[in-house]
Amino acid sequence: MFESLIGLVAIIALFVIISRQQSRIGLIERELGALRSLVLSGMPALPLQAKEPAANDSKPADAAIPLAAAADLASPGTAAVASATEAEADTAAPSAPESALPAAAAKPARQSDVETALGTRWAVWVGGIALALGGLFLIRYTIEAGIFGPRVRLAMAAALGLVLVAGGEFIRRTGFRVPVQGAAGAYIPAILTAAGAFILFGTVYAAYSIYGFIGPTLAFTLLGAIGVATIAASLVHGQALAGVGLLGAMVTPLLVASQAPNPWALFGYLAIVLVATGVIARIRDWRPLMAAAFVATGIWTIFYMTEAPGTNLSVILFIDGVTLAVLAFVWLGRRDEAVAGSGFDWPSIAPGFFVGLSALALFVDPAFAAIRGALPGAALVAALVAVALYRPRALALLHAAGLATVLVYLGIIPPTTIASDFSGGALGVDGMPVVASDALMLRVGIVLGLVFIGLGFWAARRFAAHGWLRAATWAAWSAVAPLVILLALWSTFGNLDRDLAYAPVAAVLVGVFAAGGEWIARGEAPPLTGGAAVSFALGGAAIAGLLMLHMAFGSGWTTILLGAAAAVPALATRWRSYPVLGWISVGAVIAVLGRAAFDPTIVGAEFLSKTPVFNWLLLGYGVPALAFGFAAWQLARTTNDRPRLAMEAGAALFCLLTVAMLVRHAMHGGVIDTAAATLAEQAIYTLIAIGAGAILVAIDMRSPSPVLRYGSIAAGVVSVAFIVLQHFLALNPLLTDESTGSIPVFNLLFLAYLLPAVAAGALALYSRHKRPQWYAAMLAVVAAVLAFAYATLSVRRLFKGEFIGLWSGLGQLETYTYSALWLVIGVVLLTAGVWLKSQVLRIASAALISIAVLKVFVFDMSELEGVLRALSFIGLGAVLIGIGLFYQRLLTRAAREVN
Repeated sequence: MFESLIGLVAIIALFVIISRQQSRIGLIERELGALRSLVLSGMPALPLQAKEPAANDSKPADAAIPLAAAADLASPGTAAVASATEAEADTAAPSAPESALPAAAAKPARQSDVETALGTRWAVWVGGIALALGGLFLIRYTIEAGIFGPRVRLAMAAALGLVLVAGGEFIRRTGFRVPVQGAAGAYIPAILTAAGAFILFGTVYAAYSIYGFIGPTLAFTLLGAIGVATIAASLVHGQALAGVGLLGAMVTPLLVASQAPNPWALFGYLAIVLVATGVIARIRDWRPLMAAAFVATGIWTIFYMTEAPGTNLSVILFIDGVTLAVLAFVWLGRRDEAVAGSGFDWPSIAPGFFVGLSALALFVDPAFAAIRGALPGAALVAALVAVALYRPRALALLHAAGLATVLVYLGIIPPTTIASDFSGGALGVDGMPVVASDALMLRVGIVLGLVFIGLGFWAARRFAAHGWLRAATWAAWSAVAPLVILLALWSTFGNLDRDLAYAPVAAVLVGVFAAGGEWIARGEAPPLTGGAAVSFALGGAAIAGLLMLHMAFGSGWTTILLGAAAAVPALATRWRSYPVLGWISVGAVIAVLGRAAFDPTIVGAEFLSKTPVFNWLLLGYGVPALAFGFAAWQLARTTNDRPRLAMEAGAALFCLLTVAMLVRHAMHGGVIDTAAATLAEQAIYTLIAIGAGAILVAIDMRSPSPVLRYGSIAAGVVSVAFIVLQHFLALNPLLTDESTGSIPVFNLLFLAYLLPAVAAGALALYSRHKRPQWYAAMLAVVAAVLAFAYATLSVRRLFKGEFIGLWSGLGQLETYTYSALWLVIGVVLLTAGVWLKSQVLRIASAALISIAVLKVFVFDMSELEGVLRALSFIGLGAVLIGIGLFYQRLLTRAAREVN
């Protein structure tokens, strides 16, 4: 079993080694291709300048390290020797005569990559692995053969480990360097030291776990000392050795078991390892090593927290505090930043994630919530924000603090509570209330809101002039976190219908966010440009204003006042040209539209009066329409950008909605939310869809946009689908026998067929040469069919009255009237097609006249009698002859114009 494991490890190592050479082989192929191209092109190769040694240098010339190879050396200990050799070679080169350069000396400065790999890296790597495994095999052999006792075997293994470490140090001190480019990864002193550390780890662990020669305290101390010493040795041997030492140090607590574990001893040890790693990583600027140390410490912290309720909160706060201190004062300490707050430190993501996760667990886990873990959790969140402010490169800590706060306070809203069970070793989401949802959360929320607002706006102002992204991030969290806290506390402890206790808090946030945005804007360069940070602050003020209106007023007044409030930011553009102001007005349009979609009655069906026109619908839809129109007018005078176009669209849409809802209210006797679909209701929706298509076309013509273009086409297609499926099929009064109304002209047929026909025709005419040809043709055909349906159904209503269902039969005079009507409509369409030069209308005319001819010859001949039959054929003949004469004249005139 052990030999199989060794073989597997060897195979994996060889696979990694071979994979690393693929890129180098590819590089050789590209270089050979480039050299071949140079040879074929006839370009003379540049002569290689050989560097001869100085006169007093006894070393051979080929011992000088090329600049590229010296840059690749991993050993800091050889840097001075390499630099000195380069300096000597560079000094001697000018004095060497060109004639002293023999042809044989013009060799490539670097050997073949394959030869380098075989002769240096592979041999060294496999040799290091062999040394480490050899020590283990020696111990295993002495055990099986019984040659030495356990103490002697362990002493031999320890001696081998120390010899390897000493050998690595000896080779390093004797001036070891790699005079071959590309062999820096095969730094022999580091590999020998790593093999020795590996053997020493195994020896101490065997003495403790297998033989019991030493106790857990001594084993823990020795293993930790070996790990820390290995990390310290990496200062002269490279980052890979530091990784070996860190791995051993972090695994040590798992290897050493204790009957009475002491968390303070464990995390005190982890703190020492973290500090030592941080110091070394900071000296060498080893980001992967620092990130690994943070991750390992965080995993230990989370693993310890799964032992709740036996977890000691002081220990958690201690190790999290040490983590943040190492980040702030060790890893990020004394860094030279050309501009304050520039750059991003990616290793800080790890402490941000794990400390934020610890804070989240202290809030929401029932075991910690029962012992008031919200207070230390809030302290960790505040510490994350403070460190992010102190060290601007650690911006990840701000995101961690913000996300933890948002998750915590969204979790206290029933029934969307976020709860975890760290005591069971899992983090999940369920719908049960959290124990922490009490008055303590109220006080903690107030404190955290003040922390985010105070530090957030101060940092946003600090970075506004030279770091817009960082300033925007701080401003965003300073608005998002307090708003989520307010929303969560109000939803949990307040009155969702109307709450005058929380409304003043929201009003205060409106003022604070607006003042904060203005304060940030004054710190911009140039001032008052209204960048992203200002946009987030003023956007937070807008959302707080929305919450304030909903908290302070009922649903009806909230909709009306919210619509009227859209004019406020537009009006503010007279004094400030912040781009966000126009978009806040657009946000008000979206909010009012969503509010109307949620409750079309504005105040609720039970409070909506049955009085036509003068009711809540007129205010709920009319006031926002007026406010949106004023905002569009104001924006046109100041910014004149896309928000102005959106406000114009919103004003037009709400004008249509106002008319549509008032008509529906009047037609249904004061009820607009009936479940049964009616043709009148569908007609209103169709008119709105056609109107929306026209509005989008108009806006797109003034400010072209693919969204507006395809949106207008989609609106037209949807309106046509409504007409075909609902007006002609599902809700056609000819098929449903629905009442068409008692009013002669302004009845259901007028609303459902004539108005959509006029609207579709107007849109077809307006969209000509602005949209694809098929789009205008489709609308024109639909308009013609609607007009035909209106005329036909009106005749039907004239003969049958209010109910025009098919099953009521046909009279002879009614049948004749249809023929005459269709012929007249056909002639009108033909005239309109010629006048408008529309082939679609002329084709529609031909189709309708063909239908009339078919009806006369098939239906009228069998159904009509006497004078009506004769008049039907006489009228048909006269119309057809007239159409023939008309086309003859038209073609004759066209021929004359051509000639």
